[in-house]
Amino acid sequence: MAKHGKKHLQAKEALGIDKLTIEQALTKIKELAHAKFDESVDVDINLGIDPTKGDQTVRGSVMLPHGRGKAPRVIVFAKGDQADAAKAAGADLVGDQDLIDKISKGWMDFDYSVATPDMMALVGRVAKVLGPRGLLPNKKLGTVTTNVGQIVSELKKGRVFFKNDKQGLVHFSLGKVSFDPSKLQDNLSAFVKALAIAKPPVSKGKFLKKMTLSSTMGIGIAINPDEMA
Repeated sequence: MAKHGKKHLQAKEALGIDKLTIEQALTKIKELAHAKFDESVDVDINLGIDPTKGDQTVRGSVMLPHGRGKAPRVIVFAKGDQADAAKAAGADLVGDQDLIDKISKGWMDFDYSVATPDMMALVGRVAKVLGPRGLLPNKKLGTVTTNVGQIVSELKKGRVFFKNDKQGLVHFSLGKVSFDPSKLQDNLSAFVKALAIAKPPVSKGKFLKKMTLSSTMGIGIAINPDEMA
């Protein structure tokens, strides 16, 4: 059985309420945060899907109105005009073979990678490195595109991807403890709306079954999913 630290247990005792409104929960998370760093505020949502069936996969993206508190590092595999467009949109690093060589040597200091379709054969050389980390450009997510400028701009402004795990759960970061609760709530609202759009047509019954908010080092606070309807 996992043992929690003294501060974690004190926070749990201080909570004293099983369920709070979303606004109350976010305020409480800020009050009870005890780490020495700016913790992330996360939401875990149990979905009404069968994760073993491919036609019930929940995958999508959302533009968070207030971002996550840290500008993501975006690299782009492109040449010529597309490379110029990526740089103009704010890409942190743009290249082709030189970028492949850099990654092959162990460099992984980025959050997203984007590629033009003609570069994917080259990118395939590091697919075994990028794939397991969720960093491989993907056409379904829009990160394999002929409009690299647009996707780079969106990623920099706060577009984030999500996907359910093998347990039918979606884990998502809403921002930082230092955020105002209203901004965290705006981000949560945007995420839940995007999640609803991504609901598989074959999924029946209650889609948002259970929702829990927490900070990186804090306790989980259950909230009513129906409050987001």
